[in-house]
Formats: sequence, C-alpha cells, structure tokens
Amino acid sequence: MKLFNYFRSSASYRVRIALALKGLAYEYVPVHLVRAEHRDPDYADRVGDALLPALELDDGTTLVQSMAIIEFLDETHPAPPLLPADALGRAHVRALAQMVACEIHPVNNLRVLKYLTQTLGQDDSAKTSWYRHWVRSGLEAFERQLGLLAEDRRAGGLPPSRFCWGDTPTLADCCLVPQIFNAQRFQVDLAGLPRTLAAWEAATALPAFQAAHPSACPDAEG
Repeated sequence: MKLFNYFRSSASYRVRIALALKGLAYEYVPVHLVRAEHRDPDYADRVGDALLPALELDDGTTLVQSMAIIEFLDETHPAPPLLPADALGRAHVRALAQMVACEIHPVNNLRVLKYLTQTLGQDDSAKTSWYRHWVRSGLEAFERQLGLLAEDRRAGGLPPSRFCWGDTPTLADCCLVPQIFNAQRFQVDLAGLPRTLAAWEAATALPAFQAAHPSACPDAEG
C-alpha cells in the first residue's frame, strides 16, 4: 500500500494512526500541502478532489477521505477493531469521530485559513482568533459529549472509559489526537477539558500513536 499524505495534515495523521494500530506496512509518499503539491496533475488526477490523504491499495485502487479509509481498513483488517462490536457503541464512536472530522476540522483546515487571509484579507491575528474560537468551542462540545457517555456507561453498568470509548483506542481517538496536536500548535486554551485530555493522554502513550506522530514522519519539518 501507498499512503499519500502530509505530516501535519490532521486527516493524514488519522490514517497513519489506524495503519499503525493495525500493524500494516505501507509506503509513505509525501505530498506537501503548503507548496500545493496536491494540485499537481499527477496527484490530483489520481484522487479527483486533490485532497489528502489517499491510500493506494496493492491492486492499484485508490481510496480517499480519511474516515472512509479507516473504516475500510477496519473492515478488511478487523484486528484490533477500531469500532465496538455493538451497534450502539459504534454509533457513539462514530458520533465522537464526526464531531472532530465534520464539525471542528473542516472550518480550520489549511485551505479555509488561506481563504481567510488571501481572499478575505484577514491578518494572521484574525486567522488565529478564528482557529482558536472554533477549535475551543468544538472541543467543549466534545467534552460535554464524553460526560454524557460516561453517565450512560455508569447507568448501563459499564466501567469508565480509558479512551474516548472503552478500554481500547477507537476511530474517535484516531480523530481526537491529531486535533489536539493542531490545537497545541495554535496555542488553543485546553483548560477545563479533563475527559478529553485524559483520552488524549491515554492514546498518545501508545507506541502506535507515537509512531504516527508528525515528528516521526520522513517529511517532518521544524
């Protein structure tokens, strides 16, 4: 397999985590977002939407969109599972993952931030304020959801979660960890998010998450 990705891309980071958790070998193909290498025809024509990441399978099939890629990996390489065995648990995990991937990340990715500055004429201070506002408000919602799920687990006689859901990392943790990484880069206030940070700390202590960290990537920059 080949993974086309950029070391700081949150969506790419999610897929690297999933691959590492499942112990799957792949060829790392760097595509530099800031230098707009994702718009080169050789790459853009391959994936259609000129976004990262993309996973090329051994038979030449190319998959796009991080969430679809991770669920494909989970279905084709089920151990260890990234979604719970029960339908309710899967719904909870997908909801947490989508709170990051569909609510927080889209309004703060590179192309949106570039549009704010290059097209709408906002300065770096305004861009940073935008980023911090939406990430902070999204993580506050994530924290509230973790609290509600903790109450549900108690009511159902389930033990407290070590990660976002349960005692093993899931799709939700694959999404949360990259978002926290980027929040730290932009110095987002993370105070008052104890459940969120506890899940993040549990995940980042694992070798698979460390192996997928941007600093461990061959295209890492300072």
